[in-house]
Amino acid sequence: MRRMDELENVLAGVGPRLRDLRRRHALTLAALAELTGISESTLSRLEGGGRKPNLELLLPLARAYNVPLDELVGAPETGDPRLHLRPVTRDGMTYVPLTRRPGGLHAHKLVISPTAGEPELRTHEGYEWIYVLNGRFRLHLGDRVLVMAPGEVAEFDTHVPHWLGPDNDQPVELLVIFGKQGERAHLRARPTS
Repeated sequence: MRRMDELENVLAGVGPRLRDLRRRHALTLAALAELTGISESTLSRLEGGGRKPNLELLLPLARAYNVPLDELVGAPETGDPRLHLRPVTRDGMTYVPLTRRPGGLHAHKLVISPTAGEPELRTHEGYEWIYVLNGRFRLHLGDRVLVMAPGEVAEFDTHVPHWLGPDNDQPVELLVIFGKQGERAHLRARPTS
């Protein structure tokens, strides 16, 4: 019975919410009817509670007001939207996973602390895309050594011997997209027609 009461309360709040939205947008019932294709009398009954809302009515109204459907109906919260990231520290590197799905590309925030000694180049399966967030980053890639600043990007095949780390005595923060099977990050930007 409690669920039915909640549903009735949500539905009862739709009319006043719609009236408030129309007034905030400075629209008359006639202007809104023209914009949505819903008759003035239906809009009036909907706002006054004499007509129950349905998708056929709410979808055009959501488009007209440019709001999500759940905002129109005052839908209850569906749960905690926060992600609870669990960092992993290994070999002086702290990985914060930003994706949680199996397979495909994986994104991490990577914080690398300065280490003593010579860099040890390694190889493994995959492909990496790296964006420097903070600090001075040094990338040994085969015979090349690259020093990068915040905002710079590198991508490479991880079969090439490589080492990642800070270029000085301060940690470096990176955004890393890694494809274990050699998938590459592709950026596609085209004007919309």
